Formats: sequence, structure tokens, C-alpha cells
Amino acid sequence: MDADTAICGREVDSQYVELAVEVFSMLADATRVRIVLALRDVEELSVNHLADIVDKPPSAVSQHLAKLRLARIVATRQDGQRVFYRLENEHARQLVSDAIFQAEHSLGGAPRHHHAQTEEQA
Repeated sequence: MDADTAICGREVDSQYVELAVEVFSMLADATRVRIVLALRDVEELSVNHLADIVDKPPSAVSQHLAKLRLARIVATRQDGQRVFYRLENEHARQLVSDAIFQAEHSLGGAPRHHHAQTEEQA
């Protein structure tokens, strides 16, 4: 079967490496990262609500959302004139969370996310 011969996506020679770079490129914008963070724990939000959260004009947020939609990071649902956005899957949420955790590590010392794990184990 083809499934037995498929290349693992996490191998050095994977066909997905270039696509992964495109995902990183798409998320290499502070507003887009903030949009993903705003959507991570909610079912869906409108453009205006997201604009309020990320403190950007709705037109700018709409442009960022269009790019995230093309990259299949967010999905939409239309209700009359309003469009609602949600994360397409859990991977963008995890990717952005891991990037934030890595950023915390770059500051030195014990990052906040390690404090939370220590408190949970106590």
C-alpha cells in the first residue's frame, strides 16, 4: 500500500519542508500571531471583534485574515453580512504557543510556562 511507503513529514528530505517554511512565513507578522492567539480559546470571532482585541483597524485585520485563510490557518462562517473566523485546526494554535514559549526562553531564567508546570506538579 502507498501508506507504507509514504515519506514521514518530519524527515530531513520531506516534501513538506518548503510548505512548513511557507507556514512560518505566513506567521512572521505580529498582527497575525495576535489573531491566532485571540482565536485559540474561542469558537469564532468577527473581524470587528478581532480588530478590537488586536487593536488594529478592521480593514487591516481583514487583510491579515484573508492571508491566513489562503494559508488554511483560519476558516470562515458567514451569517448574513457578518463573517466569523475560527482556527482551521489545533496546529496553528500549538505552533504559535510554542513560538511564544521559545521567546520566553530567549529572555533567560525560568520561563513562565515552566512555572505553571511546576505549580501543577505540586
